[in-house]
Amino acid sequence: MKYNFDEVVDRKNSNSIKWMAPRLEYGDEDILPMWIADMDFKVADEILNGLKGPIEHGILGYDINPDSFYEIIINWIYDKHNWKIEKEWITFVPGVVPAIGIAVRAFTKENDGALLQSPVYHPFYKILKNNNRVAVENHLVFDGNRYILDFEDMRSKISEKTKLAISCSPHNPVGRVWTKEELEEYGRICLENNMIILSDEIHSDITYKNHKHIPIASISRELELNTITFMAPSKTFNIAGLFASIAIIPNEDMRKAYNQAIDVLGLHHANTLSVAGFEAAYKYGKEWLAEVLEYIEGNADFATEYIKKNIPEVVAYKPDGTYLMWLDFNKLGKTSDEVNELLIKKGKVLLNNGKDFGTGGDGYFRFNIACPRIVLEDALKRIAVAVQE
Repeated sequence: MKYNFDEVVDRKNSNSIKWMAPRLEYGDEDILPMWIADMDFKVADEILNGLKGPIEHGILGYDINPDSFYEIIINWIYDKHNWKIEKEWITFVPGVVPAIGIAVRAFTKENDGALLQSPVYHPFYKILKNNNRVAVENHLVFDGNRYILDFEDMRSKISEKTKLAISCSPHNPVGRVWTKEELEEYGRICLENNMIILSDEIHSDITYKNHKHIPIASISRELELNTITFMAPSKTFNIAGLFASIAIIPNEDMRKAYNQAIDVLGLHHANTLSVAGFEAAYKYGKEWLAEVLEYIEGNADFATEYIKKNIPEVVAYKPDGTYLMWLDFNKLGKTSDEVNELLIKKGKVLLNNGKDFGTGGDGYFRFNIACPRIVLEDALKRIAVAVQE
């Protein structure tokens, strides 16, 4: 490999949320953080070099997004996902979570509902609650091998007040990469019920062998005009701190309404370094991405086998994509909070508590495996200690 993903980078004193949380919340620097979704891998030199340009120029003023910014995005999405988009469809947003919040405000009113596939990424719930909207939970079903969509349950939950469907693919936290057939049925239900699809595809570039991400908007023109797709290089290239994302909105009327909501909040300017990092990642990051995907999938295989062999009380399965694993601790017969206390106090390891991900999350934990193998093995040993206690 050209890049060294075995290198352990000390982040304890870097203001990293991931690494500062154990100290701030629990007063314990010995807790190993395996929670928030960023990687413990050094960013590719090609991206770091791209960030040097604006800094060496010496003036970091207000910028416009150059044509190259849009060209690189268009080429990346076509090459990776076989979806041909247009420059006019692209709106810069400072992160996928605020971008979804903007859409919720633009296309719903108070007490309207948004469909979610629970357990799901917890900020979705927070966005809806803070804007006085209702989370309509369509529960995922575990079939003994993987999670699947329950379309019958989905149809039964939708009402006239359900205006949006917030989709997550690859799904966070369960790691499913939805198939074309699943997306087609999901899209059909949304169209039948006049629900706009907000598709969070921030993990779309992180898929494992034999799994391919399909943007739901790429399936048909009808779905393209009914979907706002959110993408970013942040998870892909470990540059979340640059707060650079895009909303892709082919429907002109929806795009006008969305951009108006952005202007109301004064969020229409991009950060100079964000654009530079965005461009460098998509222009020069392909080799780094290929290698990091191979390494992370190796981590997923290692963790799955380790848990099966050494921690049989915990159920784990290899995800289709993302660098997150969804671990089932329910065999212990304890609540999520009780398991979390064991993990923190006995194992000295911090995972995301599954109860925060909505219905179906209690007794589960989200485990971030994007780290050097030696750190992953340490985390697994700590989990084993906690479970034995």
